[in-house]
Amino acid sequence: MIAQTNLSGFCSNPKNLHFPPQSSPSFIRSPQIVSFKSISNPTIPINVSSKRLLQCSSISQSSDVFPSDVDESAGGLRRKKLAVFVSGGGSNFRSIYEATVNGLVHGDVVVLVTNKPGCGGAEYARDKGIPVILFPKPKESISEDDLVDTLRRYEIDFIILAGYLKLIPTELIRAYPRSILNIHPSLLPAFGGKGFYGMKVHNAVIKSGARFSGPTVHYVDEHYDTGRILAQSVVPVLADDTADKLAARVLHKEHEMYVDVVAAICEERVIWRADGVPIIRSKNNPDEYC
Repeated sequence: MIAQTNLSGFCSNPKNLHFPPQSSPSFIRSPQIVSFKSISNPTIPINVSSKRLLQCSSISQSSDVFPSDVDESAGGLRRKKLAVFVSGGGSNFRSIYEATVNGLVHGDVVVLVTNKPGCGGAEYARDKGIPVILFPKPKESISEDDLVDTLRRYEIDFIILAGYLKLIPTELIRAYPRSILNIHPSLLPAFGGKGFYGMKVHNAVIKSGARFSGPTVHYVDEHYDTGRILAQSVVPVLADDTADKLAARVLHKEHEMYVDVVAAICEERVIWRADGVPIIRSKNNPDEYC
């Protein structure tokens, strides 16, 4: 059943749902080591005990990039700070960034991490005045702890993977529990795992004879595409489909659904059932879940 938003799942008032007392929206507050607003040096030291640096683009301090932290229209919630990871064109990153600017997402993209500094996503970030961090950095021994320290200096709340093709370090997953999301272009757990990305996924779906596909947003763990599923959206596989045609339809759903999910986490509407499954509370009716 398709929910009223772009999330596939259920929106109901389930009387038999019981959440543990410690359940809370899926977010963490990073240690406030360095305020992002106070940074003016374009080169950010990432480890006070090390001379190694991650090179960042110049950091804009315009009010467009840094709106007020607290919005009364959003119930007094603090705007969340997002780090987006990309390796390619970054179309999902662009959709999310535009949604933050247009007020659809109660958060801000404050830094972009990439392993390909010349990719389209990185160029777009620079055009918008968003700092770009290169990780991993070729020919230099920059540790995972250095990356964690850098993100904490930016006071990052959530990490959003948008076509980042490197396996996320265990150190980062431990530092940001239940706070790293990825989007995959198939209905996981089908057609996921190492080697399944991009057009390889869509070719495999068509060759399998599957009648349905679609994107999945899931939490990130130590392995490829095995984290807890948060949202899915169904796309039919047509009889005369090619991988290119299917990819275009799935990508359109990705742009819609990922924005909806990021909006939900920034509004603290993700809760965890007693069995460890994350679900999204409806924005319009807090007694319904999507």
